[in-house]
Amino acid sequence: MFRNIPIVTKNLLIINVLAYLATLVLSTMGVSLEQYGGLHFFMASNFNILQFITYQFLHGSFTHLFFNMFALWMFGCVIENVWGPKKFIFYYIVCGVFAGFCQEIVQTVQFYFMAVSQFPMATLSQVFELAKNSSDVLNNWLTIGASGAVYAILLAFGMTFPNERIFIFPLPVPIKAKWFVLIYAAIELFSAVSSRGDGVAHMAHLGGMLSGFLLILYWRKHPGSYFNMNGTRQFFDRWGGKSRRPTGPTGNTGFSNNTGFTRSTPPSDDMEYNARQKARQEEIDKILDKIRKSGYDSLTKEEKQRLFEASHQR
Repeated sequence: MFRNIPIVTKNLLIINVLAYLATLVLSTMGVSLEQYGGLHFFMASNFNILQFITYQFLHGSFTHLFFNMFALWMFGCVIENVWGPKKFIFYYIVCGVFAGFCQEIVQTVQFYFMAVSQFPMATLSQVFELAKNSSDVLNNWLTIGASGAVYAILLAFGMTFPNERIFIFPLPVPIKAKWFVLIYAAIELFSAVSSRGDGVAHMAHLGGMLSGFLLILYWRKHPGSYFNMNGTRQFFDRWGGKSRRPTGPTGNTGFSNNTGFTRSTPPSDDMEYNARQKARQEEIDKILDKIRKSGYDSLTKEEKQRLFEASHQR
């Protein structure tokens, strides 16, 4: 089973587990890995810009680690196989960084209101001076966990397979993925407003989802971008209710210096090429339908290889 997990998802799972084990071992020696790698408030003395990356691989408890890694395995495997490893890791890390950035904004607002509640006449510059003088105390404001990136993966699954039915405990019936994502987002928004001080970075979760949404919209509007592979374009176009006609390879078209578009191959070649493209697309559609109905593991070795090759065509 572990062998069937795609390379990036597998390595993310391994790194997170190893980081958690390292945290436990070092804590017995009086060393806090969280204080070095966790994301501190930017005015804290222990803050480091690299913490926007490292905080994503640290977890405060086994439960925290388990649920994040379970969601990463469950949804990340599917998304990586559709998008390919390069696009998937880019999406994962960027959304995690943006989630951390959102948490920094929330903490800045939180500190400001704490300061003005104690010093009502304090100016903005005085508030920042107070934060600078309290930098050691602010080291207690620490954010860790892969939740922001994992919530972005959840969103990507919901946008890629909006009508896929999934089970949510304790509901007795499956619901569509798009409603699953909306419910999760609503819960996080409600928790962010009503559950202050619960130790959960709800705004970071929402920030991960927001950054994922913006990235997906960008890729949909820029189909020629580096990360937009054929399999991804098909899913996003289908989700948006659009369709695209196959286009010929670069060798079949050209631009003259003065007149613009010129054709370098006869129409019959284009017809043959389009026929081949249509046949390939029909084959990929069947594989994707099989994934939606029975899951990725139901594919044969040849089908997995075909899907992998299609996802890497640019």
